[in-house]
Amino acid sequence: MLLVCLSAGMLWADDTKKPGMLLEDHTFFDPTKQKEQEVYQFGMDNRFEIGYVQHQQRARDISFPDLYLHGVRLGWTIDFRLPLHFSIQTGLIYTLLYGKGEQHWRSIDAISVQKEYITHRVMEHNLTIPVRAYYTIPLWRELNLFFYTGPQLHIGLAEPDYMQTYLSDGAKTWLETQGVHTSQYDRYNDEIIRANIQYGIGGGLEWAQYRLQSGYDFGLNNMIRHKQLSKQYMAEWGWFVSFCYKF
Repeated sequence: MLLVCLSAGMLWADDTKKPGMLLEDHTFFDPTKQKEQEVYQFGMDNRFEIGYVQHQQRARDISFPDLYLHGVRLGWTIDFRLPLHFSIQTGLIYTLLYGKGEQHWRSIDAISVQKEYITHRVMEHNLTIPVRAYYTIPLWRELNLFFYTGPQLHIGLAEPDYMQTYLSDGAKTWLETQGVHTSQYDRYNDEIIRANIQYGIGGGLEWAQYRLQSGYDFGLNNMIRHKQLSKQYMAEWGWFVSFCYKF
């Protein structure tokens, strides 16, 4: 009897030294185990944004030359989180752009048409109000892939044209009679409207509070203020890449 008790005690002591060997998780390979349901919470995220922008003013008439504008965007956005990984974004973004282009005219009293042109140096200042729908796809840990689409409104603040003219006297006089500017002026005052409506698509990657995104915006409205010809049309398109920080 004493021998049996001693043997049992030795076995019990040996088992207590290795408790991990006795624990079994019967649910680890359980096919009936249900995945935990994701909890969706409404909320609001504030982000600071800075990035690079390139716009193109596309025209159908030589009186409005095509211009490529390059610059920066700086602003603050708000994301309203919705169920199923959706969110709605709005905010206020300031954009500063610079562009340079040449506009050639048919020579009137010069032999070469290359002597009749205007060099445009344009600075564009505007505010942007986006209304975007975002969809987020979780990839791994805090790494997410997202896409967005939606309209935005550019509100033009100022667009001075610091032009230089290379015109003969006859060409300059004729252009002025046609209402074409030959000296510095603000294009928003009497040439193009301040409201630029665009529709954009884009996406990017998100890690924790950091976001890298890019997108393209299509100009939807004719920005010419007073059309002299029925076919006159000019719209502003563009793309951007930006870095965002959630705070």
